[in-house]
Amino acid sequence: MLRFALTVAFVIAIFAINPLRYASAEDKDKHAHTGPHKGSLVELGDEEFHAEIVHDDEMGMVTIYLLGADAKTPVATDAKDIAVNAKVNGKAVQHKIKPAPMKADKPGTASRFISKSKELVELLDQEDVAPVLRVVIEGKTFNGKIEHDHDEHDEKPAPKKK
Repeated sequence: MLRFALTVAFVIAIFAINPLRYASAEDKDKHAHTGPHKGSLVELGDEEFHAEIVHDDEMGMVTIYLLGADAKTPVATDAKDIAVNAKVNGKAVQHKIKPAPMKADKPGTASRFISKSKELVELLDQEDVAPVLRVVIEGKTFNGKIEHDHDEHDEKPAPKKK
């Protein structure tokens, strides 16, 4: 009986010390899907970096924040632009997005990019395209698939018709 009690105590101690190692596959898949600005996250590389896409239909604006592996910490790049590439009706389309540096960004770098392109806003609303974000961070090119966020549209009530 003592041996059984010690074994149980040992197993409990192991789980208490390192619970993530023994987490279920479902628990491990619960990494963040929403960024610090309430946008959708795009994985860049093997989660080396993330991009947060804040898509505002009403303002006709798309803001992209570059974030670290933790999907929270801003990461600045010296890239002159980033791009969203897609195929629309079999034709390649590219939208370049210019930097809009934040106060904490070093001169000549940006962790935020803004587009006021109506076409880009509409592209991100389409379900039949597979837009890909292309960005260079620390001299390395990353491509990340931008998923269509169904929930984003469900949260906002439809405008009332007069």
